[in-house]
Formats: sequence, C-alpha cells, structure tokens
Amino acid sequence: MPKINVLSKEISELIAAGEVIERPSSVIKELVENSIDSGAKHITVEIKNGGTTYMRVTDDGCGMAFEDVPTAFLRHATSKIGSKSDLDNICTLGFRGEALASVSAVSKVEVMTKPACETYGTLYRIEGSTEMLHEKSGCPDGTTIMIRDLFYNVPARQKFMKKDVTEANAVSQILQKITLSHPEIAFRMIRDNRMEFNSCGDGELFSAVYAVYGRDFARDLIEVDYEYEGISVKGYVIKPLYAKNNRTFQNFFVNGRYIRSRLCSSALENAFSNMIMTGKFPACVLMLDLAPSAMDVNIHPAKAEVRFTHERTVTDAIYFAVKNALMNDGLIYEFELKPNTDWTKKPEVSEPLDQKEFIFTPIDKIAETERAAAWAPAAELPSPKPVKLPEQNVSSAETFFDSGITMTPKPEDLCVPKEKAAPEQPAAAEPPKTDKAAEAPEIPAEGFKYITSSSFAKRPEPEKAAAPVEEPEKPKIRVIGEAFKNYIMAEIDSSIVMIDKHAAHERIIFERLKSRNCRQYSQMLITGIRVLLPLNEFDAMENNAELLADMGFSFDFSEKPTVIATAVPTFLMDLDLDEIIPEIAENLCMCRHDPQTHIFDDMLHTIACKSAIKANDKNDITELQALAEQVYNDDRIRHCPHGRPVMFTMTKSNIEHQFKRT
Repeated sequence: MPKINVLSKEISELIAAGEVIERPSSVIKELVENSIDSGAKHITVEIKNGGTTYMRVTDDGCGMAFEDVPTAFLRHATSKIGSKSDLDNICTLGFRGEALASVSAVSKVEVMTKPACETYGTLYRIEGSTEMLHEKSGCPDGTTIMIRDLFYNVPARQKFMKKDVTEANAVSQILQKITLSHPEIAFRMIRDNRMEFNSCGDGELFSAVYAVYGRDFARDLIEVDYEYEGISVKGYVIKPLYAKNNRTFQNFFVNGRYIRSRLCSSALENAFSNMIMTGKFPACVLMLDLAPSAMDVNIHPAKAEVRFTHERTVTDAIYFAVKNALMNDGLIYEFELKPNTDWTKKPEVSEPLDQKEFIFTPIDKIAETERAAAWAPAAELPSPKPVKLPEQNVSSAETFFDSGITMTPKPEDLCVPKEKAAPEQPAAAEPPKTDKAAEAPEIPAEGFKYITSSSFAKRPEPEKAAAPVEEPEKPKIRVIGEAFKNYIMAEIDSSIVMIDKHAAHERIIFERLKSRNCRQYSQMLITGIRVLLPLNEFDAMENNAELLADMGFSFDFSEKPTVIATAVPTFLMDLDLDEIIPEIAENLCMCRHDPQTHIFDDMLHTIACKSAIKANDKNDITELQALAEQVYNDDRIRHCPHGRPVMFTMTKSNIEHQFKRT
C-alpha cells in the first residue's frame, strides 16, 4: 500500500480554493458579499477580459484594522461565527472564512482598506497565499480589493476557462442577482471600461429590477405581497403573456441570499398552471423572509442552495402568494400599437468611458476632493411603478380545483393570511354555496392537490353600524360585431375589447370539467357507446366513477373489460367518443392516486379544445353576447388552458392618438 502523506500547505490551499473558486464570477460573488456584510452603501465592480486578468471591488463599508488584514486571509478566519450555536442563526452572507483565503491561493491580490475611525489605512499584497507587503498607507474609508491573473499558479484550471465574453456574462449575472437582493445598496458594474448597469440604491425593489432588466421587463410585472405561517413573500412576477423561454429570469432570495431551488420553481410554476403556453416559464423576483433557524444555508460550498426545515410550508406560501397576485391583477392586456421604426436611421454608439478615469493612482497621492467625488451617490434612476388596471369584481363563489404539489391550508387562507384575518361575517352575509362545493371530496393521502376558491377578494372589513355603501355597478359589455369569424369585438365604457371566442369557450369548458360540477350538463344516450379497455384502465375508470359522474359522464361497468357510456356532457355530443373515452381511461390509469395532476389536466385540455367553438363557426349576436359577458365577468377566463390570452383591450385615447386627434 502506498505511503500516506500529509499534504503540504500549498497543495491543501489549492485544493480548498477549488471548492469555492470556480471562475471569476465566484470571486466577485464572495467579495461583494463581504462588502455587503461590511455595511457598504455603494459598491463598484470592475472587470477586464472577463475577470481573468483584472477584477476590482470597491466599497464604502467599515474597513479592516491594520492588524486584522493578514488574519482575514487565513483559512477559517471570520468575525461572524463565534460558537457552534451561531450556525443556527446565520444572518450574514459570508461566514465560513474561506473566501479571501481561497482567492489569495490562486491569484495576486492587493487590498487597500481603512476604518472611518483611523487616520491611516492599510496596503496589503498577497500572492499564492504568500504575504508580499503589509504597510500603512493613505486611502479612503472602506475597502478596495484588486485581483490579477486568476489561476496563474494553476495552469490546469486556467486552461478550462471560457471565453472572455462568457466569463464576463457570468460575472454580470451574479452581480445582477446581488443587486436585486439588496435594493438599498447602489451597485455599479464596469465591464472593459464600459458601464454595464448602475442601480440607485433607494431601497425600492422595483428600482433595482428596472436598473438590472430594463423598462420593458419592469413594465410587465405584477406585485406580490403575502404572508403565511411566519413566511413573508414579496416581490414581482411577470404577467403570463410575457413568460420567458427558460428559467433564467426566475430569481428567489431567502433572507437576502440568492438561491437555486427546484422546490421554489415548482411552486411558482404550479401557480401559473394553465396560464402560460407550453415551453414557456414564468419570471419572478421573489423575496422570502423566514426565521434563520428554519433553514440550513451550510449545505453547499458556495452557499448557492439551502435546505428548508418545513418545505411544505414554503411551497404553500409561494404558491398562494403568486396565485393571489395573478388573480387580483385581472390579467386584462392592453393591445400594443407600436410606432413605426425608421430602419434607415443608424443606431447611436455609446462612447466608452474615459480610460483615464480607471487608471490606478497611488493611494497616498489621492486628493481629498477626488475621494469625495469617487463616493458621490450614483445618479438616481427613474422609478416607474407598474400600471394597475381597475380591479375586476369577482362574482363566482364556486369552488374549483387546481393542481399543486403539497397539501393545502383552508381555502380562505388563499385570500387572507391567518394572522391578518378579519372577524367572520354573519352567516346571512355569506354567499350561497352550490351543492358541489359542499360535497368537495377528500384529498387522498397518496397525492396532493390545491383546493382553491375562484374568489380572490381583498380582506373583508368588519361590519359597521352605518348602512352599507353600495358598490358602483360594473360597466356593461356590448358586442358590436365579429372580425375574421373568430374575434368578438365589444365595447366597454371607453375601451374596445377583442375576445378570441375559441380560446374563451375552451377555457370555460375546461373550468367546468375541472370544477367537477358538470352533472347538470349530463345527457342520457339512447344507445350506449361500448369501448373495450385494458384491464388496468378499466379498473381506473371503475374506481373513479364518482369523479366521472361529476364531469357529466355515466358508465356501465357490468361487462368487464368493456365500459358502456350511458351519458356524456352535452358539449361533447358532437365529438368522437370512441376516441375520448380511451383517452380518459388512459389518463386516469396514469394518475390513479390523484386524478388532478398535470397529466389529467392535459386530457381536460384536449376535451375542452375539441368541444369548444371553432374559428369560422357561425354564431349569432346573441351567442357572442352571452360568451362575452361570461368572459368579462369571470376573472378565471383570462387565458386558454394552453396559455394563450383570451382578450385584449384598446382604450379610446389610444385609438384617438393613432388617428392624431390628441
């Protein structure tokens, strides 16, 4: 057996550095998090050549004392952990004491730092974990760290670095996440002497989103503000129509720390279920605040993942927070009339930043006026707020079912957090419930589903002695015609509404089927329809006979393995039931423990699509008026089951503007 050797300090440092430092973005993440923990209000990050040759992080934080600087570069040296009990209440971003030690092991580092209470600062250089210089020097308050030649002493790691543009993009993405998580700090990103972005640090999350992702992204956001079981969920989600092609724009922050979490993504996407198109993903910037003891942030070397003590509570909080925000918004989109573009006009080329502005000057020669100018507040960016459409009245008190991933609290918690719930209203004031709502089936232990209410109203106010004030009557919708035999044209007050009749009718049928309230649409058949099924699918059908009855179907199971359809919903009478019934059986078999999963939803999509009004179908004005009223008065009918929008509005003022009347 080979002899066992103790690794030298040099080799062990390089191995340990590899656990934390993977690329330039890893360095920037660690250093910026240290700057945040130091109490900085302004942080500037500059990189060149993707960060492989030069990185600089400057902050106006608390700085370090002269004698503490060398200690900060020792492994497991930290000011944030004193005992093992502190691990259960970590509130800082960095705490292991590995960042500076790992960075200095694989690069050339120069540090300039000064606490506000001291006259002189410190100039410190370290290369490959070897101290090169440690002396007092003049410098501004705060800390500046410059890293040169990353992985200069590890050629194997350097060989696997990506192109400069790829590495620079990774750095920019990391800083974007940190900027979003700390809107109270002004961040400045400089890339190859060009300003990448600049946040104002006014403490408003919307301002940070605007600075990072731009005006178009910020314009399409819906605000989220919800609290459940001690977990606060705040931030923004994008409207379903503007969903993205991937999950890149899903941003989750827990106690100010950006995390990657399949759990959070799953809860978010379940809230958007049946609202976005296949292949699209919702975008968000969500801030979760919970007790530090309710999670473990020490499971990943780079602290990019966390483990929650009560995962089900976290998913419930995210799901209901997002679902409430989507339903309260109304999701009525305004038709966009884009101005004509002059394609012959040359785009303006932004001038590069002055090279002289970033040339390093010896600290002892920096004038006081230059130091003051260096920390001047960044120019404030405009802070536009999302435009809120008038709230839509919710008239339906019917209970419907929505697929999810966890057991749910009571339906009323969807609208009112427990700790903020208002006193209960008298029984006489409650809206009458349908029989199906009272007969809602129990949730099987094997599967999970969300039982939700279609009413996403605001928290009710306590009754007062004064007479109740009547709410203003909702404007009436009036159909004025049909375009291209598919789009209903209607008028509401000072707006024109365009409704996709197929998408709208498809969603209406889908909600009927999903609500399991279709017995009233059941139609007996003179001659039963016989369908031969595999035994497992036959058993699945027989075991879910009550569910099928709620959907308007009735079957005779006396001739196993042949099922005989004796009644079907009226809106399916014209379809080929020899194809529909086997599809139902197959889906029930695939999700026999919980027939409210996404697989079962896909089958409902298919049935709804096949039975809905089609484009080019002839419909008289009475039918179109009835369909338009149902869409307008039901906030659930805003997207078809496949995620396409159902209607758009065009304001009178917008039309007049196009005709140059205003």
